[in-house]
Amino acid sequence: MTGKLIWLVGPSGSGKDSLLEALRKQEHPQMLVAHRYITRPAGAGCENHVALSEHEFFTRAAQHLFALSWHANNLYYGVGMEIDLWLHAGLDVVVNGSRAHLPQAKARYGESLLPVCLQVSPDILRQRLEQRGRENALEIAQRLERAARYTPQQCVMLNNDGSLLQSVEMFLHLIRTHGNHKESQHACL
Repeated sequence: MTGKLIWLVGPSGSGKDSLLEALRKQEHPQMLVAHRYITRPAGAGCENHVALSEHEFFTRAAQHLFALSWHANNLYYGVGMEIDLWLHAGLDVVVNGSRAHLPQAKARYGESLLPVCLQVSPDILRQRLEQRGRENALEIAQRLERAARYTPQQCVMLNNDGSLLQSVEMFLHLIRTHGNHKESQHACL
């Protein structure tokens, strides 16, 4: 593979969906943002995804149409095999990945994988979760606790406390400067 698979991860509310949406709106001839296949209705959440029923998901999985797939938050997630074609064509591909399934992505893509971990300070993360209004107070507390427990390893860190424009610029800078990931690189705004 000649392209890089950029595996974007971070806690819920860290800004992954906003960052991916902003990247999709800009012209990057050598970079594509992949859509995930999710067993979630099309209008649910903020992510631009392909909605599948569980039956559709398992049919595609049985036909080996997912490069990667996983189960989290009572939903099934998949990334289509098309990403392998894009990588072989020399394109970089950004995927909204899973923190828990980073080892699965590393096993499949090896040196072609560039994990990018969004980090947000606890106060800003709480504020974002409250503003989006999808979780109640208990669920927000659980998400904050889970975010605090997660310690990414072998991941390029991107602080996402700043503006969306700053995050997009720093993300693109990271992609340009990291042909292959290096352990625990940090980028702060």
